[in-house]
Amino acid sequence: MTDKTPSSAPETEQAGPAPDAPAGGPETDAARERPEPAAPTGRPVVEVSPGVYKRLTTGLGGFAMAMGACLLLVLAIYVVTPRSDEEVLPTVDYSSQLWAMRNDAPYTVHAPEGLPPTWRPNSSRVNGLDADGKGPVAWHLGFVTPSDEYAALEQSNEKASQYVPRMANSSRPVGTQQVNGVTWTKYYRKDKKANSLARTLPDGVSIVVTGTASYAELAVVAGSLKEQSKNGGPAPSATATPAS
Repeated sequence: MTDKTPSSAPETEQAGPAPDAPAGGPETDAARERPEPAAPTGRPVVEVSPGVYKRLTTGLGGFAMAMGACLLLVLAIYVVTPRSDEEVLPTVDYSSQLWAMRNDAPYTVHAPEGLPPTWRPNSSRVNGLDADGKGPVAWHLGFVTPSDEYAALEQSNEKASQYVPRMANSSRPVGTQQVNGVTWTKYYRKDKKANSLARTLPDGVSIVVTGTASYAELAVVAGSLKEQSKNGGPAPSATATPAS
């Protein structure tokens, strides 16, 4: 009699791996052990100390502190540096203008002589010499006085009634002053702080000494004026020198 009972499946057929087994075999472990790719070698890696790193990353606060230190240094230099707020006026050489006036002016020119070195000439102008005698000739000579005021010598053969008031900044005399036995007319302009001494010579030439200087200093200039002879040789130097 035949036994129809099915025999059990061979054990070898049941030993295979299950189809749903998770991927965790030898290939996965090998992939995990692969080395990481190396960092690019185009740029060198710079390492800094913690102190430098902190200074580089402090941001606006550190920048503000640095700028403040620079400003304090500049302020300290400004405070200790000597300086002067006084205006420095130039010293001019008026010898060429004096020579031209002495030789070419249609009248006898008066020029200061013997002023101390503390009287510093700072301006000189001649007008009218190139007019071929068709107009008035004038000479302006300015000085810084020993008291740091201004005094100017003005002279011209222009009509006295027009020239003197214009140079004196006033047409109303306020008195007279004697200078070396010569009478000068005094003028004063309050809003311009202008003092003036003026006189007109017999030949019609007017001389005005004017400026912010006191009447006493103006009298020093007026008293130093001397007639300059024509073709009298070289003109004196512009720098004021004591009388010999």
